[in-house]
Amino acid sequence: MNTSALHRRLPSFYTVLLLSIFIRIALILYSEWHDRHSVVKYTDIDYRVFSDAARFLLRPGPGESNRAQGQLIHLLAAYGVPLNLGDPYTRETYRYTPLLALLLTPVVWLHPSFGKYIFAACDIINGILIYRLLVSDILPHVPKAKKAGKNSPSEDSASVKATRTEEERQALATLYSSIHLLNPLVFSISTRGSSEAVLSLFVLLTLYFAFKGRWDAAAIMLGLSTHWKIYPVIYGVACLGVIGGAGVRKARRGDGSWCAYLRTLVNRKTARFGLISAGTFFLLGVGCYVIWGYPFLYESYLYHAHRLDHRHNFSPYFYLTYLTYPPPIQAEHPVPLSVWNRLVRSPLVSFAPQMGMALGMGFLLGRRKEDLVFAWFVQTVVFVLFNKVCTSQYFLWYLLLLPLLLPRLATSRRRALVYICVWIGTQVLWLSEAYKLEFLGRNVFFGLWIRSLVSREASVMWAVIGTAAQKV
Repeated sequence: MNTSALHRRLPSFYTVLLLSIFIRIALILYSEWHDRHSVVKYTDIDYRVFSDAARFLLRPGPGESNRAQGQLIHLLAAYGVPLNLGDPYTRETYRYTPLLALLLTPVVWLHPSFGKYIFAACDIINGILIYRLLVSDILPHVPKAKKAGKNSPSEDSASVKATRTEEERQALATLYSSIHLLNPLVFSISTRGSSEAVLSLFVLLTLYFAFKGRWDAAAIMLGLSTHWKIYPVIYGVACLGVIGGAGVRKARRGDGSWCAYLRTLVNRKTARFGLISAGTFFLLGVGCYVIWGYPFLYESYLYHAHRLDHRHNFSPYFYLTYLTYPPPIQAEHPVPLSVWNRLVRSPLVSFAPQMGMALGMGFLLGRRKEDLVFAWFVQTVVFVLFNKVCTSQYFLWYLLLLPLLLPRLATSRRRALVYICVWIGTQVLWLSEAYKLEFLGRNVFFGLWIRSLVSREASVMWAVIGTAAQKV
């Protein structure tokens, strides 16, 4: 790649940043106009759920109606110190941490679109973090492609090399961070009111501190990420592997026994990371539980263990859920099930292989700090592919890591173009069938499921396997 030519052709990172900010603000303003004049809303239904939860939080009802139900609330009331705090879970389908409702309380007293601006701001911060990680921690460790020609004898080769390296870092970092900042899927989801950008910020901060070697801060951010949404817990395995990676290499050069190998993964440093991360998760959980009680525990965590979503989505399990919905205990005339049928309906059918593969990939690939992004990317793709519910928002979980992974992939432009075309093409293939179901009311569940299996899962896994084979 011609660094100087690339540097001249690309705008500066600050130009890309300003353009990204403008796009998001324009879309948020447009969403307000669109929602006032159109039956089909631009704003995601989830944003209305978040906003309603924030209102319930700030405006508790009379008596015991719509009030926080935790033991701390009752204890304070018994001592004559009532805490006038509502219950966000009064809003049906709100199944998130109450911290999200707290974050969005300004939508009640400041502006209805405040949450969208928060999510868009998180998008921008994520782009800045990606840029900084690329410049300082990822690109310096990526070998430069060999170039034809030599420097002029009159030039100081060392200084020229340093100048070119700095230009390359800035130009390539701008190019790769633009994949996030200018990605239509990213900015459309955040401006429609999805909260995924907040979780993405916590995940990137975890990665940022890990690259800087600040493992205590990384552990705290991992605990916060897992509290916000449970899936980032899979990243902990790769982090433990990196923390003990130096010891692993020493063990391989030594006796190579399993005991020596395991001692490198279970030691004081890894135990400290695990305790801080788990402690952060449990402290946040206990704090929310003593204020909001069992509704927090059930809606944020327990509900997802047995969640059944029979509506169409990208998951390979959705058609089985559709055929067996509602569950026998909810049916009008419950029918006793055999042991085999109970086993098939068990959440473990999807959860066990999903978590087994996700954690296993982290254990196998997480050995060096340079491989952390690759390990997280593969873990996330596996987790999303085999989740029992999967919507378009879930794609952001692994697309977030793609700009950080691309510099370490020896992929030709033609191959990269094929990957992009296959990914977009399979999305169109699935959405064309989903349109018939959602808007035309046709019974195309089976065809939609087949397209999910053949198109999306096959193509994404093929792309992941291909990029893994091309890993630098």
